[in-house]
Amino acid sequence: MWGPADDVIAPTRPAPLIDPFQRAITYLRISVTDRCDFRCAYCMAEDMQFLPKRDLLTLEELDRLCGVFIDRGVRKLRITGGEPLVRRDIMHLFRRLSRHLKSGVLDELTLTTNGSQLARFAPELADLGVRRINVSLDTLDPDKFRAITRRGDLATVLRGIEAAREAGIKVKINAVALKGVNEDEIAEMIAWAHGLGMDMTLIEVMPLGEIEGDRTDQFLPLSVARERLESRFTLTPLPDRTGGPARYVRIEETGGRLGFITPLTHNFCESCNRVRLTCTGKLYMCLGQEDAADLRAALRASPDDALVTQAVVEAISRKPKGHDFVIERARPAAVPRHMSVTGG
Repeated sequence: MWGPADDVIAPTRPAPLIDPFQRAITYLRISVTDRCDFRCAYCMAEDMQFLPKRDLLTLEELDRLCGVFIDRGVRKLRITGGEPLVRRDIMHLFRRLSRHLKSGVLDELTLTTNGSQLARFAPELADLGVRRINVSLDTLDPDKFRAITRRGDLATVLRGIEAAREAGIKVKINAVALKGVNEDEIAEMIAWAHGLGMDMTLIEVMPLGEIEGDRTDQFLPLSVARERLESRFTLTPLPDRTGGPARYVRIEETGGRLGFITPLTHNFCESCNRVRLTCTGKLYMCLGQEDAADLRAALRASPDDALVTQAVVEAISRKPKGHDFVIERARPAAVPRHMSVTGG
């Protein structure tokens, strides 16, 4: 005879998201806005046409979509933009998502920012469980900073970085290597970052979206940058992985860690575990490919998550092995959308 609990079936978690190359998708990057208070010359056009606000997912819809991915095994969320902290009421989304940290189903909630709003938001981000962030910063020269960003103030960003560090958030500096712009100060930036206990990552220019000028004039292969650094520093390769495409070395003279993200000279797509969700609900399975799934339509078609979950699973089944980035004068942009649309 059945006992009172014999017919109780323990709940089972849905199957994880596995792509065609048997890679588990455990990392979701969410662009909450395409807007930014900077206009970095390698990222945006000077006169950007931003999406109308009515096209954006609500914060509640973004929270719901994140929940769908977490249910299917995503363990890390990164909030991006544009500049994520310029979206109105963005902390409401962080408050909602922080519940997944408290329950233990999410390992990390983090963000990439230009630092302009960090002094304002860093204490609450830390209280909500954000333990590390990436700050995009390409120079420590105030005049050069304003020229690159077209409107940014370096002192404001530095105050934001300090506010984050004081709040207990670990900061990593992301710098795009730009030929003829900041290549002469990369070593000094590394010494500065490591002196404050911050990791740093160098990134090659990516051919996303049309800009004024030609990216071939901006492109500095990181193989060249690394060779120059080796004339000054001792670089020891590390096995460290942080869920992204960077490969790391330790700078023996500083004791700090330096990453290299090389989408053009040497991509690392074989271990890709991430997908990107835009602020309009498009899911891009690869940063460098145009194939996308419209999750907004599925999300709004039904109050439950069955349709959107089905759309996510189908999209992951199309995830390509890798991207086809190339920079040449005949192909200034590998894909037409700007990085601010997809999420940095």
